[in-house]
Amino acid sequence: MDERDPLTQSVIGAAIEVHRILGPGLLESIYQKAMCHELFLRGVRHLPQQRVPVNYKGVNLGDDLVMDILVEDDLVVELKAVEALAPIHEAQLLTYLKLTGHRRGLLLNFNVRLLKDGIKRMVN
Repeated sequence: MDERDPLTQSVIGAAIEVHRILGPGLLESIYQKAMCHELFLRGVRHLPQQRVPVNYKGVNLGDDLVMDILVEDDLVVELKAVEALAPIHEAQLLTYLKLTGHRRGLLLNFNVRLLKDGIKRMVN
């Protein structure tokens, strides 16, 4: 993913602001609410808690999966507040991209001293 992508950079800028004000150590749900408010303040269209339908061999298995934030109907943003990002977190985001048909995503871990160390860009 091009690191100069304006939409991705806008979301990262919002995340940096949230992290600057709140810092690490809070629950993921708090960061999600703060991110949505910051995106709203910046005029970035977004939808929180978007359900992801899962189909298996023509059978709808439901929509129990929930993406944290879908930005501009284009960028999937998955938020974490964990000690360190793990391969399962990347797999989760890639699965959301695959199931929704969206091409790009951001994995943001707020439980870091410097947010730049908690950013992972991903492309399906």
